[in-house]
Amino acid sequence: MTTQDNQINWMAVIPFTIVHAGAVAALFYFSWPALWTAVFLYWLALCPGIGMGYHRLLTHRSYQVPKGVEYFMAVCGCLALEGGPLNWVTTHRIHHQFSDRNGDPHTPRDGKWWAHIVWMLVGTATRATPEDCRRYSPDLMKDPFLMWLSRNNALPVLILSGLLLAVGGLPFFLWGVCFRITANLHATWMVNSLTHFWGTRRFETRDDSRNNALVAVLSFGEGWHNNHHAHPASARHGLAWYEFDMSWIMIRFLEVAGVASRVRVASVGAKTLAADSQTAS
Repeated sequence: MTTQDNQINWMAVIPFTIVHAGAVAALFYFSWPALWTAVFLYWLALCPGIGMGYHRLLTHRSYQVPKGVEYFMAVCGCLALEGGPLNWVTTHRIHHQFSDRNGDPHTPRDGKWWAHIVWMLVGTATRATPEDCRRYSPDLMKDPFLMWLSRNNALPVLILSGLLLAVGGLPFFLWGVCFRITANLHATWMVNSLTHFWGTRRFETRDDSRNNALVAVLSFGEGWHNNHHAHPASARHGLAWYEFDMSWIMIRFLEVAGVASRVRVASVGAKTLAADSQTAS
């Protein structure tokens, strides 16, 4: 994965600009039904989608679910407008291998704003090369549906936009798509940026990862980032009782219901496991 910092990535700049402008416009079209629709979609995209699906299931294979459930989570992940599963997983596995070192696509050591958003707006860090995909995500490349979804990752957002416009008009679109996606993006970006320079460290990892309660609440558990970098294969990121981890609660529910299996869990007292290592299947 290479970057060219002097080249604008228009494929990211244009949609990000549109949803941010729409988020501002949403403030002038407020309605309670539109707001609650946005809240539900925020959870759907970021908890079953990014946290449980893209991250803990597809990237780290910390648990297993039937293919139908896996595909549903992947579609939910697309609703966050963070790209398709193949590119997302490849980029994240690269991040774990080179975390806060040369080769990490979004380390705050290259600048706090770089880690939060700029890395996606310039250069090629957000576009995994075919070589990167073959090396880091061969498991996903064997799955026809995930490959199709990766090529057509904007389709779920487009379908959702049409449905919201048909059901609730412009307020539902502005809140359920533009405002909600803007909030989804910044919550995820804070995991890349804030949790690598602000928070506490339970484990001595080779990177700068931190546990941040605020980010954990906004991202449904992804903010317990030091725990995660110490134990990347664990489906549970909030390792203590006071570390709220909604994604883990949902995974645990699926396990009790007999839907999730082979759930891997670290504990507070566990020794650090191969810090920063990727766990590709």
